[in-house]
Amino acid sequence: MNWLLKDVRIPDVQGDKRRDLFFYNGQLMGDEAAWPKGAHRILQGHDLHLFPGFTDVHVHLREPGFSYKETIASGTRAAARGGFTTVCAMPNLNPVPDSSEHVQQQLDMIKQTSVIRVLPYGVITVGEKGQVLSDMEAMAPHVAGFSDDGKGVQRRDMMVQAMERACRLNKIIAAHCEDETLLNGGWIHDGAWAQAHGHIGIPSESEWRQVERDLALAAQTGCKYHVCHVSTKESVALIRDAKARGVDVTCETAPHYLLMNDSMLNDHGRFKMNPPIRAKEDQDALIEGLLDGTIDMIATDHAPHSAQEKAGGLRHSLNGVVGLETAFATLYTGLVKPGILPMARLLNAMITRPNQRFGIISQDDWTVFDLGASYTVAGRDFVSKGQATPFEGMQVYGQCLLTIAGGHVAYANNAAKEQA
Repeated sequence: MNWLLKDVRIPDVQGDKRRDLFFYNGQLMGDEAAWPKGAHRILQGHDLHLFPGFTDVHVHLREPGFSYKETIASGTRAAARGGFTTVCAMPNLNPVPDSSEHVQQQLDMIKQTSVIRVLPYGVITVGEKGQVLSDMEAMAPHVAGFSDDGKGVQRRDMMVQAMERACRLNKIIAAHCEDETLLNGGWIHDGAWAQAHGHIGIPSESEWRQVERDLALAAQTGCKYHVCHVSTKESVALIRDAKARGVDVTCETAPHYLLMNDSMLNDHGRFKMNPPIRAKEDQDALIEGLLDGTIDMIATDHAPHSAQEKAGGLRHSLNGVVGLETAFATLYTGLVKPGILPMARLLNAMITRPNQRFGIISQDDWTVFDLGASYTVAGRDFVSKGQATPFEGMQVYGQCLLTIAGGHVAYANNAAKEQA
C-alpha cells in the first residue's frame, strides 16, 4: 500500500515549512510530479511530523526462553507502534547467547517473526555467571556488542579480560553497573520515600562505584565502553569527567529516570525496575547530562513480565517495566513541550547517537507522528505482552501513525483513509 502524507513537517530539514509527501512501496518520493497514480492511503493530523526511525539499544524481547512474557513478534510490533525501526536485544535468555550456536538460534527466530531490525547482544560471560568469558570471537560478527545485562560483572579481572578481548574485536562492552556487595537487600532507591514507607533502599553507590571501576578499566584497555541505564548523579559526573579525559565511553538513560523521581512512587509493581527510580537531584542531573551531551542516548530498557510477576508491589514484583510504545510521547510531553529539552536533542538521543555508536546503518526507516494528538497511557492497550508502565494514566501528546522499517510498513494506525 502507498501513502500520502498531508501537510507534514520534517524537522531540521524543512524547518517550519510543511509539505505533502508520498511513500511508494516504502520509498519516500521527492518531486510531486513523479508520484505514481493509483490507490493509496491518506494520513492527516493536527501536527504531522516525519522522523527517521528511532533506535533503542536496550530492550528485552524475552525470546527464546520466556515467551510468556514477550515474543520477538509482539516486542517488535510494540517497537514499531512506538516509532522504532531498530532495537538491540539483551541476552538474558534461555539458552543464553554465549556461543555462536545460541546466537544463531536467536537470529533464526528474528528472521522469522520480527517486523523491524533486531540486533542481538552476546553475553560477556558464560551463562551470565561472571566466571568464564563467553566465545566472543565466534559471536562478534553477529552481535551489536557484549553485555551481561541484568547483572554486573563483579570480578575486576573478568571485566579486564572482557574489555581487552572486545577491544581486539572492535566491539562494544555494554555494562549493567551494579556492585552486589552494596545492594543491602533493597528493592527501591535508598531515599526519603523508602524511609518514610518502610522499604529497604538500594544506595546510589551500588551503581556509581562500578561505573567508576569500569571507566578506569576502559581507559586502561582502550575498550569501547557503554554504560547502560544510568540513574545517579554521581554516574553522570564520572562519565562527564571520563569523556573530558578522552575515555571511549557512551551512556544511556531511560525515560522513567528522566521524567520521574522517587517522590512519585506508590507501592505497585509498575514502579519497580533495576536500577530504581532515584531522587529529584538525580533526575535533574540526568536532564542536565542529556542537555550537555554527557548522556548520549535514551533507551527504554523495555522489560516485560507477566501480570502475576508484577502483582507483588514494590517488594515482591520482578524488576522491569515496558516502554517501547510510550517512549517518544512521554519524552515529548514531559521534556520538549515544556521547553526543557529541544526537539533536536531528543531526536539526537533517539536516532543519531545510537546509530553512530553502534554502527547502525538506517535505510528506508521512517516514522510519522501526530504531535497534536493526545491520549492517555493505558497498559491494557499495548501491543506488548507486558502492561506494567510507570506512566499509566499520563496524558501525552504524540501519536504514532505510521512506521516504515527497511521499506516495509511495520505499523499503521487505523486513522488512515483509503483513496482510489
